Amino acid sequence: MRKIIHCDCDCFYAAVEMRDDPSLRLLPIAIGGKADRRGVVATCNYNAREFGIRSAMPTAHALRLCPDLVVIPGTMAKYREAAHHIRQIFYRYTDKVEPLSLDEAYLDVTDCEECQGSATLIAQQIREVIAQEVGVTASAGVAPNKFLAKVASDLNKPDGQYVITPKGVDEFVKSLEVKRIFGVGKVTNEKLNRLGIKTCGDLQERTLIELVDKFGTFGKRLHDLSFGIDNRPVNSDSRRKSLSVEHTYSDDLQDQLACENKLSGLLMELRSRLRRVDEDYLVTKQFIKVKFNDFTSTTVERQMSKGLPLESFQRLLEEAWMRGTKPVRLLGLGVRFVDTRQQELALQLDFFD
Repeated sequence: MRKIIHCDCDCFYAAVEMRDDPSLRLLPIAIGGKADRRGVVATCNYNAREFGIRSAMPTAHALRLCPDLVVIPGTMAKYREAAHHIRQIFYRYTDKVEPLSLDEAYLDVTDCEECQGSATLIAQQIREVIAQEVGVTASAGVAPNKFLAKVASDLNKPDGQYVITPKGVDEFVKSLEVKRIFGVGKVTNEKLNRLGIKTCGDLQERTLIELVDKFGTFGKRLHDLSFGIDNRPVNSDSRRKSLSVEHTYSDDLQDQLACENKLSGLLMELRSRLRRVDEDYLVTKQFIKVKFNDFTSTTVERQMSKGLPLESFQRLLEEAWMRGTKPVRLLGLGVRFVDTRQQELALQLDFFD
């Protein structure tokens, strides 16, 4: 029985903007293009949603619904940085992470030993860490499969979570509206409603043959999901090129010594995560990333030192620090891989050995 978490940040782009400018928190805001250039809304905060504003809505229409709407053009680099930090938090708990977008992912925590293996507590802890370290809120769904976890994550938004236990699946799906099934859009939902099908309980009363006849191959999926059946694994097999851990500090690290004092904790976390990496990976390099308080950053890397001694990262830090000599807001340690499953590359490495 799998333990799946679907984690999804709340109005992510808008949340990052409110984090960086607290004066926006009480205002209706939208991230999107300008109205006079046929811009559209990428996302908006919950204050704006009260006016009926939604993603993909033309900005001009959004402003008609809410003349006081604050429209922000958005900064993708800033959102990517926050998303990268969130992804790193996910990897502290499991390497089985399947990203769906910048701020959304499935996590398979079946084998995770954190929180005594409780997926409910792991999801709660992940949300707390995201709030503390990234400054945005996230909602989560916990369930035995991906379909139910994704549905559940939307039920207690914002900043909440919903748990569907294996024993509770049957009762949950019977009353679940079919429009919540991924792939059931407006047209399919209307067709289902014309057939008198509004809930998964209604779907369960139809035979597989009948559903396939009405909906083709999608009918089989409708049949399975109506019973809460989804055997898709979390697809984390986008082969890695590196693994890193990093931390953004609420108070800047003022000098090189203050940075050095943080290395041992980061290195302990890196070694712990490396123990979970497939044997197909060959570690070839180690690196350190430093982001200064003016948001400039630098990365220094070297060929792998056997055993990843602390001293090797201290030498990398010294070089990185000298490139900026300014207070530091983020430190990261990592290693780079060669994937020996790529046979040609593996053979080439053997030749040079």
